[in-house]
Parts: sequence; C-alpha cells; structure tokens
Amino acid sequence: MKEKTLAILKPDCVQKNYIGKVISHLLKAGFNIIGMKMLKLNKETAGEFYAVHKDKPFYSNLVEFMTENRVVVLALEKENAVEYLRKVIGATDPAEAEPETIRKLYAESKERNIIHASDSLD
Repeated sequence: MKEKTLAILKPDCVQKNYIGKVISHLLKAGFNIIGMKMLKLNKETAGEFYAVHKDKPFYSNLVEFMTENRVVVLALEKENAVEYLRKVIGATDPAEAEPETIRKLYAESKERNIIHASDSLD
C-alpha cells in the first residue's frame, strides 16, 4: 500500500540551489510528489514543528537555522514511503551516510544536512 510522507528541503538546500538536484534524486528513487510549497518558517512554527527536541541542547540553533531562509515542503507518496525516504536521504550526519544518499552527496554537516524526513506516518 502506498504511504504518504513529508520532507522539508532545509534552508541550506535552498541557499546552495540544490532543490532541483534533491527533487530529481527523490523522483529517481520512485517517489511521487503530490504536493510542494516554498515558504519561510517563522520561529513559532519551526519551534512547534521541532517541539520533540525542545529539551535538547541543539533545539534553539535548529529553530534559528530553519528560519534563516525559505524551505520547500514536499508531500511524497510511495510504497513504504517513510522507511524508504529515510534510507534515500541517509544518516543525519553526512559523514556516516551511505554513498549516493542525499545527505552524503549534498550535506555539509550534521546540523546543516539539507533535508528533513518524517520518521512516522503522523
């Protein structure tokens, strides 16, 4: 059964003009893009989105980063979309990511890692 999942191309992806490359990578991996929107997150929205990390030391830097430039929000669809997207993007730290994953190819650090992917169907 096809699942739907969310991905966000982060501000570093937008700043480096990697949007087309990342979307192409997702399409080649078999994802259907069923929705897409470019927007600028405000601190309140970014804070709510990452509320699960509120007590972690990196939370305030993450909110700052996610609000420094526009992001591209993608609604994706594919069989086992959640699990497969996480495999396609690679580990949070690009140094630990598998070859040919999005983060291995385009991310510069664990903090500036190009893309967010949902880890559940919620």
